[in-house]
Amino acid sequence: MKKIALVGAGSRALHMFAKPLAEELKPFVDFCGVYDLNRKRAELLSQDCGGIPVYDSFEAMLGEARPDTVVVASTDSTHHEYIVAALQAGCDVISEKPMTTDAAKCEAILKAEQDSGRRVTVTFNLRFAPYFARVKELLDEGAVGRVHHIALQWYLDRRHGADYFRRWHAEMKNSGGLLVHKSTHHFDIINWWLDSRPDSVYANGARQLYGPTREERGERCLTCDYKASCAFYFDVRDQPFTDRYFLQAEQEDGYIRDRCVFSERIDIYDTMSVNVRYDSGAMLTYSLVAYSPNEGWRATITGSDGTMEIANQYSNADMSQAGPSAIRVYKPGGEVRRYDVPTHGSGHGGGDARLRAMLFHPQPAPDLLGQQAGSVAGAYSLLIGDAANRSIAEGRPIQLPVWR
Repeated sequence: MKKIALVGAGSRALHMFAKPLAEELKPFVDFCGVYDLNRKRAELLSQDCGGIPVYDSFEAMLGEARPDTVVVASTDSTHHEYIVAALQAGCDVISEKPMTTDAAKCEAILKAEQDSGRRVTVTFNLRFAPYFARVKELLDEGAVGRVHHIALQWYLDRRHGADYFRRWHAEMKNSGGLLVHKSTHHFDIINWWLDSRPDSVYANGARQLYGPTREERGERCLTCDYKASCAFYFDVRDQPFTDRYFLQAEQEDGYIRDRCVFSERIDIYDTMSVNVRYDSGAMLTYSLVAYSPNEGWRATITGSDGTMEIANQYSNADMSQAGPSAIRVYKPGGEVRRYDVPTHGSGHGGGDARLRAMLFHPQPAPDLLGQQAGSVAGAYSLLIGDAANRSIAEGRPIQLPVWR
């Protein structure tokens, strides 16, 4: 039975990893410890998961719990510290996406993995969602021939999108911006569908809605004088999780969960467009906005023998209330082929549970589509976002490094 330790005690750490490890996966793993910079938050996670040991330092957890695998679900900008230390201690690592936030940290992870002989796995759950997996199958079967161009538009609504601007994600130094933190999902899916290496990136980005665009603002929603007139008011006390894990744990580290979305501290973009060229010759046109009235995405995949249209609109951030998911392929002669994919009501379109089964079950299903992603896949997805940030800042195309 493998021993699993967890770094991080936020929402993703609790719901994606800790609760399942302590409950349905308990027969298969020994959940041996948790560490978070905020001790109070780690203690709450432990209480909610049957009393998992809580450690005062990451080094103590590695030395005393002696895990086989470390799950890293901390703030994005700290991933590399824990990943490298875990690898050097002889552990395998499962990292939440993004693997890290920039090229230098990425290179440190890849070197540590190579030197240690251990393995880094990155949790790209969209690969495991049945809808995205079916698209991969169809493309591999040649449904549109050789893929030449993909246009992908992703839109976050004013609940999900706005929340990134309240939290630590709102500062580049913590998250790399949405082009790294959020778009790493989307870039990875495209990389996986194409089975091709991204070669060059050109991007534009701006802050159109969030940031200091409104005079009537405060430090946080809880104490704001303008809460009655603000469409983005968020009461951190309304949800038991945010109340317990954040409001009641503030005194430990000063982290405020409900900061104003119009704060001057915000330096990430809310409106982005990216062009990527691949070594296969394929091209990607991508856009992301974080303030749409509705939430969802749409894509057109055009190849030498047809065009595929795919889309999904849903009513919550983890896609558990997904709409109809038909895949349509238009052939040159006028034929239209429709492929229906059943709706899956669990997290991220059914991807979370399938990903956990692949990661933690002692006898996982064969990985016929190559859904489990390693460090190189993690690198290329985040490097597109990092290169896009550089392109926006410098106003020029950015060439990506080659890693195998």
